[in-house]
Amino acid sequence: MAAETVFTTDRLRRARHAVAAVFCVHGAVTGSFATRIPWIQEHAGVSAGQLGLALAFPAIGASLAMPLAGAISHRFGARNALRGLLALWTLSLTLPSLAPNIYGLCAALLVYGATAGMSDVAMNALGVETENRLDRSIMSGLHGMWSAGALLGSAAGTLAAHLGGDARLHHLIAALALTALGLISCQGVLDLHSAPEEEAPPRFALPPKSALVIGAIGFCGVFAEGASLDWSAVYLKDELGTSAGLAAASTTAFALTMALARLVGDRVVDRFGAVRTVRVGGLAATLGGLLVVFAPHAVLAMAGFGLIGLGVAVVVPLAFAAAGRSGPNPSQAIAGVATITYTSGLVAPSAIGGIADASSLVVSFGLVTLLTFGLVLGAGVLRPGARTTAGAAEAEAAQGVR
Repeated sequence: MAAETVFTTDRLRRARHAVAAVFCVHGAVTGSFATRIPWIQEHAGVSAGQLGLALAFPAIGASLAMPLAGAISHRFGARNALRGLLALWTLSLTLPSLAPNIYGLCAALLVYGATAGMSDVAMNALGVETENRLDRSIMSGLHGMWSAGALLGSAAGTLAAHLGGDARLHHLIAALALTALGLISCQGVLDLHSAPEEEAPPRFALPPKSALVIGAIGFCGVFAEGASLDWSAVYLKDELGTSAGLAAASTTAFALTMALARLVGDRVVDRFGAVRTVRVGGLAATLGGLLVVFAPHAVLAMAGFGLIGLGVAVVVPLAFAAAGRSGPNPSQAIAGVATITYTSGLVAPSAIGGIADASSLVVSFGLVTLLTFGLVLGAGVLRPGARTTAGAAEAEAAQGVR
């Protein structure tokens, strides 16, 4: 990805803190948007079905635009690319609340998703580069900072909604503040540039085969995460007859479990390794899924959802880290893994609902349990220093043409 540059330990530590702040800003945008969806729905005059359709457009926009991130970073350098893409993302927060109808909302969310995806790839690529130079795991903590930012953005959005604030004004203020914070944070990240002889990555390309293998692990983790976040409250309320308040609390507890596990995940990965961490996490998530499926009352089900969150928390950060080491073009591989995980996040809620309509939510979470066990079986592809056969072939081919 970048010409080799030697950085001091202090410089790398400052870069780590800076990229962590970038992750926090990125997450805060998501949290700020999510809490005002009801206001946006009412302002645009869309039905629940139309809103469901519109909410698919961020994932579509991200999937289409993420392959561009590598080419942008190659041309402008990692720091400048991140600075520009992050600013586009934070400013795009203002668009959905301005949408007057379903068509405007779909267009706004397409742009919102595209800028989210490109900045996501750019910051993860820089995170992987920083991790490689520090020679210690930091990706779990970075994603933990994203979760913390999402919680902070959600808290501010909840307060704004409680006060009856206009989402257009709320999002304008939030966008300006987060843009300023993002630009300040980007000043401290590593300023990496491609080597002069390095060929520019294609603007659009299919994910490399190595990314598909690693992405399959990410798919399993994100599917379980998305299913639990979106359906845990419904599961407790409909299947176990809990109150709406207790059901909602289970979702909040799940999100907090994910965030805390990610914040401490790097220490676990450094001590036990990526493969063992994901395998044990997969076992914990599988046990959690079994508790959910067979729970006779709410307490066990909530414990099960907590175990799922704990078990899958570090999967995506480690998948991005493995992608960054899997071939000659880290940004392209990360974009491939990100595309697969975004697709999983898009598919999971509707798939769970479709299976539930055909049978029950219990059967839906039986599928989730099977996918979490897939983490146990496939964790070996995340081994540091070990590349998939496809990734090794790609690297050798790249070296042969240089």
